[in-house]
Amino acid sequence: MKIFNSDKSKFLGKFNKSSLFLSILAFVALVLYSGISFASEGGGEGPVDYRSLFGLNPRIMVWIIAELHLMFGAFVLGVPMFAVVMEMIYAKTRDEKLDNLAHEMAKLLSAAFATTAALGGLLAFTLLTVYPTFSHELVRIFGKSMWIYALFFFGETFCLYAWYYSWDLLKDGYRKIYHITIGVFLNLFGTAIMMAANSWATFMMGPSGIDMETGEVHSLWHAVANPLWNPVNIHRLLGNLAFGGIIVGAYSAVKFMSSKTQEQKEHYDWMGYIGNFVAMCALIPLPFAGYYLGREVYSASPIMGNQMMGGAFSWPFIVQVTMIAVIFTGANYYLWLSIQRIPGGERYNKFAKYVFALVFIGIMILLTPHNLPLTGEERAIIGEAYHPFSKFFGVMTGKLAVLNMIITCTFFTFLMYRRANKGDTVHFKEQGAIGKGVIIGMAAILVALHVLYAISSLNAEDIKDVKHFFMPIFYVLIIEAVVIGASAVLTIFNKGKLAVWINFGSIGLIVVMFLGSYGFIVMSKANLVMRYITVSQVLMVLSVMFMNAVIDIIIFRKCKIIGPIAMGKIAPRSQYALIFVCVSIVTIMGVMGFIRSGLRMDWHIYGYMQDTSADAFTPSILTLGLTNASVIAIYLSLVSFVFYLAGLGDRKKKISGSPHADKEEIHVVAATTNGGEKI
Repeated sequence: MKIFNSDKSKFLGKFNKSSLFLSILAFVALVLYSGISFASEGGGEGPVDYRSLFGLNPRIMVWIIAELHLMFGAFVLGVPMFAVVMEMIYAKTRDEKLDNLAHEMAKLLSAAFATTAALGGLLAFTLLTVYPTFSHELVRIFGKSMWIYALFFFGETFCLYAWYYSWDLLKDGYRKIYHITIGVFLNLFGTAIMMAANSWATFMMGPSGIDMETGEVHSLWHAVANPLWNPVNIHRLLGNLAFGGIIVGAYSAVKFMSSKTQEQKEHYDWMGYIGNFVAMCALIPLPFAGYYLGREVYSASPIMGNQMMGGAFSWPFIVQVTMIAVIFTGANYYLWLSIQRIPGGERYNKFAKYVFALVFIGIMILLTPHNLPLTGEERAIIGEAYHPFSKFFGVMTGKLAVLNMIITCTFFTFLMYRRANKGDTVHFKEQGAIGKGVIIGMAAILVALHVLYAISSLNAEDIKDVKHFFMPIFYVLIIEAVVIGASAVLTIFNKGKLAVWINFGSIGLIVVMFLGSYGFIVMSKANLVMRYITVSQVLMVLSVMFMNAVIDIIIFRKCKIIGPIAMGKIAPRSQYALIFVCVSIVTIMGVMGFIRSGLRMDWHIYGYMQDTSADAFTPSILTLGLTNASVIAIYLSLVSFVFYLAGLGDRKKKISGSPHADKEEIHVVAATTNGGEKI
């Protein structure tokens, strides 16, 4: 056994080097191909060539390989974000637990990065083989940017290994700043790689910068910065950060359940909470980024927008928003179980049943389809085209309202967790000038945003003829601005808890009840105004979350702590919730990727290069389910194996922060569960 253990790190090193070599070879081949292709002229005219590989369906092959690559890529991009933030906090607080947590995540990246690169190389070879003409055309347009992409890849590779292997060398004193700097550059290169790849994918949905008839490239920059590029960048950046936190949570859950000592349980319980907290911080604004992306898709092509909301992709879209709600449900369940291990948390248990009642009502509405598969006799019984429930709750205005409600409920749960072990609030006079300045400053910014958006929207040209339909939205924006200002005044006069409840109440009454109902009127009579309802809902919900967070931090500042959090005492079923959330986000990534790519229908590049192959049709829901299930199974199996390999080279390390840290060494083995993304 000792001899075998001595060869483990060598085996892992060979695995990483061989995978990295394969990926580098693929990128060299792609870059050389781009150099040859870039010199060729011509556009998208002429027959499109297609080939099969080993007799397999080329579309399904590319689908599976691309999803696997993007899921691993999301992990490789998301986890370094998480780890570097932990390092920054460690540099400020010198809490060894934070540095150990960051290092434990970093050691999983070595094997995961090599696997990501290998899958990227495999995807490049597959595309060049089965879709040669399409690949040639894409390389002809983006040839120069692909060279830059390859340079970014090498930069990320060097930063990753320099960051990982210099951890102990640059841990102490001012040298930690150098190490964090390397980590920041690692994240910058990773983000640049993501943005470069996003430009190719979004160009296929909304091409720009080229002559749509001849294919002549007028501006490479406009082709890169197409109308959907920034929306997808924002959406994926938040999604990757959320994914990184969820992966940390799932990893810690597996480690928690296999822990043999109380010290281990404390460590991995704490790790799970940190991972879930980071994930929720990114996940809460993520649906709003999705609204932005959906709006821009509709603006770029109303046909694609209608397909997404009411056509062939309406059912997958229902699955998507429902899975988002399921993820929030798992996060809420985990947080309420976490409150049980906090002294004083029992005071807030009474709110749990109301939170879950609202969340479950929201899920039922999200599950309600618009079009029911009814027979003629069933329609005759109903007496109209739509069932009374699907008529209202099956359209997006109702679903957006309840999704905002679910997000608000999750934020409320976070506040209860934060308050759990805190005593009575301190009188506002004791918060000093800093407290008053922060409250007034935040309120002023949020009130100004509401007023400016209301006035600018009122003068928008596109609603000039239906301005009277916008007036109710204008009034509620002003009302919400007044509510936020009033909450600041109440806080200053030592009524901060009341101010928080008033802000939450305004969301329920204005965003969920009023705007959710008013959306049905606008949809049928002035559909152009609907986008202003959506933006107003987002603005109000985010403003209330920011304002309530600031109020809560200020009023509980300097308060008495009831007792320390009993880490390691959490119910074991909470760990299954973390794993459940991980599997759910992997599932939703597959569905979202299908929707985003499938909206092009029978076009390789929408409106420019048509797909003339035998597979140029929208796959059925059954095909989506089977393919996505296969991707999930393959991915979880691969990531388990990769993390097992990463654990082979681990050495015994002490877990800091435990009162028995100097007495006991714990062998830390990398977890067997994880996930990765494209969002």
